[in-house]
Amino acid sequence: MIFSSIKNTNNKDEILEKILVYIRIVEVIAEKNKASIPSASISETIISELKDMGVIDTDEDLPILKNIAKDLYARFINCVSFYITNQKIFGNQLDKLNDKKRKQIQDEFKKKLRPTFADFFAGAGGLSCGFTQAGFRVCFANDFEDVCVRTYRYNHPEVPVDKVVKDDIRKIVDNVQNYIDEDVDVVVGGPPCQGFSSANQQRIIDDPRNELYKYYIECVKKILPKFVVMENVRGMLKVADQVVEDYESIKEKKNGVTYSYAVSYKLLNSLDFSVAQSRERLIYIAIRNDVAEKKDITPKAIFEEICKANEDKPHYLLRDALEYIKPLDAPRIKNMNEKDDELTGKKIDVNSYSGNESKYLKLINEGRSIPVLFNHKARYVNDINYEIYRLLNQGDDASDPKISGIMPYSNRLHCFKDKYFKLVADKPSRTITAHLRMDCHSHIHPYQIRAITPREAARCQSFPDDYLFLGPYLKTYMQIGNAVPCLMAKGIAKVLKKYL
Repeated sequence: MIFSSIKNTNNKDEILEKILVYIRIVEVIAEKNKASIPSASISETIISELKDMGVIDTDEDLPILKNIAKDLYARFINCVSFYITNQKIFGNQLDKLNDKKRKQIQDEFKKKLRPTFADFFAGAGGLSCGFTQAGFRVCFANDFEDVCVRTYRYNHPEVPVDKVVKDDIRKIVDNVQNYIDEDVDVVVGGPPCQGFSSANQQRIIDDPRNELYKYYIECVKKILPKFVVMENVRGMLKVADQVVEDYESIKEKKNGVTYSYAVSYKLLNSLDFSVAQSRERLIYIAIRNDVAEKKDITPKAIFEEICKANEDKPHYLLRDALEYIKPLDAPRIKNMNEKDDELTGKKIDVNSYSGNESKYLKLINEGRSIPVLFNHKARYVNDINYEIYRLLNQGDDASDPKISGIMPYSNRLHCFKDKYFKLVADKPSRTITAHLRMDCHSHIHPYQIRAITPREAARCQSFPDDYLFLGPYLKTYMQIGNAVPCLMAKGIAKVLKKYL
């Protein structure tokens, strides 16, 4: 159930979060259609809709719902009633919050016999988004971060909730097959590998800080997919050949057949996949021996095909990602990040530019016109940083003499020059990183005196505009920064699909 069990008091915050999302989407659609939401009383029709959504199991759950929702209860019931009587204006905007609709989506996905994949270290679902857009079906996903799992489950209604597992890979590796009851065509993931600083001759991939990578390999051994795609930072080049060794050492028997893998790697830039961001990532592709032989294909040839498929694709710039979105002011009062406001933005708001999308927006949104704008909320900035943002020109950084007198550091040598950077509109965005959750000084908006919003960062990562990032405001930056750009994942997936 997308709402979890209302009887489980541990899920109260998660239920409240989704109730508020439902309310805001209904209010936004009503506003866009110049309609008012009247007061409503509980009826059998409303109770039936709440059951279809998965909010309640029985009529007896209504008092529990009322107790959890408190001040939101009447507003929620009014919105449910409004939706029931005005379904035509909503399209599929609320399907992700309805268990009955989600089950229909899942059934449709299975009917089309799409190739399957499992996503480890899935995060908010960038890789999964791209593979799904390319025509794949997720059969399993896993992440350790609760907020990432909530975001993933919401945005991927094609995946049953119980197939998106929140747990440490070290705890599920021994029984991973219990979660997957079908053949898996591709395993994808980006295991964190942090121990790359050593310059000695040891196998630094065996550094304890890199142990999650080992568990990823163990999952591959147990699942034995036809293909493996592994994504990581450029720094993993230091251990690239060691990773190859580990894949090539796989010799697993199943039904009397011994399976092994050939693997190759290549540094790819998201720019070449029409992402409005320069983001280099090391990609490994492994092919199971029987598939390689039957299809007469090698990992190196796959990479050549990926590059050829993308060589004529247009390159997009930061300004392409920042078009057709509401201008905002930075909040100047602390603790405003979580509060909706007309001037500083809202977590869920009307998309005033729906129907006026640029080529880039049409690309990331797959041609859909999206009426609701998610996660476009400006970040708080103090007086000193506001002045720094104002003084810097596009392309200026912390070394610029214009801000030397107001830098909030006793010694400017203590500050990296990239600590502050005003983005350049006519260039691709610099790499979107998870560090943005700490501060956004390195990603100052080129035109407005503020940092980029989570939505603007998500556009630079090629997430569709209706991809909603749940959880606290600052954690949305973490989810977006850690993701694989959707278009990059899609470009890789489309080539692999040809051999499945």
